[in-house]
Amino acid sequence: MPTYLYAVVMPDGSDGEHFEVFQRMSEPALAHHPESGLPVRRVPVPPQFTTNSDSQRFGDSNLKRLGFAKFEKDGDGRYRRTAGSGPDTIGAD
Repeated sequence: MPTYLYAVVMPDGSDGEHFEVFQRMSEPALAHHPESGLPVRRVPVPPQFTTNSDSQRFGDSNLKRLGFAKFEKDGDGRYRRTAGSGPDTIGAD
């Protein structure tokens, strides 16, 4: 279900408190705050898309450059470092 951003409409027409609501796309937009009953309007928010730049941003070389370490779980339940610095493995023992 999508998350929609709403703003309380103040008496002077400006935006007041902002809040998020999980709603189906088929549901009508809220007209009043679910708790206070004050009038609200839906605030347009750009959609979140994953792009190729996301894979570059979270790539091993970029994580290492930024000082992060990346660990991936292997078949025996241990986590092995695949990027950055730190211990080679992390496990319960």
